Amino acid sequence: MSGSTSRVLQLLELLQAAGTRSVGELAERLDVDERTVRRYVGHLRELEIPVESVRGRYGGYRIAAGFRMPPLMLSDDEALAVVLGLLHAQSSPAASTTAMQTAMSKVRRSLPAESARKLGVLLSTAAFADDRDVFVPDAGILLTAAEAVRRRQPIELRYRSRDGEPSKRTVHPYHLIAFSGRWYLVAFDVGRGAERRFRLDRIATARTVVGTFAPPKSRDQSAASRLIDGFASADYAWHVKLRVNAGREQIRAHLPTSVARLEALVDDGPEGPWHHVEINAASLEWLPPVIAALGCTVIVDQPAELRELIADVASRLRDIAASP
Repeated sequence: MSGSTSRVLQLLELLQAAGTRSVGELAERLDVDERTVRRYVGHLRELEIPVESVRGRYGGYRIAAGFRMPPLMLSDDEALAVVLGLLHAQSSPAASTTAMQTAMSKVRRSLPAESARKLGVLLSTAAFADDRDVFVPDAGILLTAAEAVRRRQPIELRYRSRDGEPSKRTVHPYHLIAFSGRWYLVAFDVGRGAERRFRLDRIATARTVVGTFAPPKSRDQSAASRLIDGFASADYAWHVKLRVNAGREQIRAHLPTSVARLEALVDDGPEGPWHHVEINAASLEWLPPVIAALGCTVIVDQPAELRELIADVASRLRDIAASP
């Protein structure tokens, strides 16, 4: 949603900056197809922005003469969605960095001073571990977390685990990271005495408490790297060990760093490279198609249940292939 919002704003910026622009030109500038441009025009018209259609050889779209944009009235949630959308669109190879920065500045200038300050804290605090569009959680929780990271203030959380179990935590927040479409807070959990990661969409409430804490000592790994490695080493029901006759790049195309840990066994033998692969998984059902997609020799060292599951899937596929 945030990516679409940013492109609608880009479309408005393009139409305001010139007279008539063709559908093809707009599609190229926005890096979308012409049908999507027409859909974005529909969104602008729903907002009562008078976008006119111009027919003929040099036709396209334009803003009606004399129209001026009214001041933006955005809530914190709306402003957050727009700014994050612009931030992600800015990472696109086809994006105009100058245009994105100009649009972002305009949005921030339209906000009340306190809202603009909070957004500024978020943008200076947050890290993006990949370029995927990220789900925008509750604005109050995200902005509270960013403020606490910046000021080194403890936070009291009401949190729900992946199993749905509620808990109350007091944490020292170190980092705020967007990864794989989600926001994560990396923090020291005071009650458990260890570093933990918290998905922001599982946080019901967040409030800062009195006091400050010292930042953690610098580590060899970045916060984003530790977060990704933590996913691969999480304590799930199944501990899978494979030997894969393929190069690192081929394996990573199907088993990213957040899913599997790799160790080279043979770099350049007569059969090509071999890697030891370890995966901690909550279930095994998703693994047979992934292993098949690797397109190489794979030996399942453990668990035996995975070998049985692969044999069962292979048998069912053979039956399907033999069906008239």
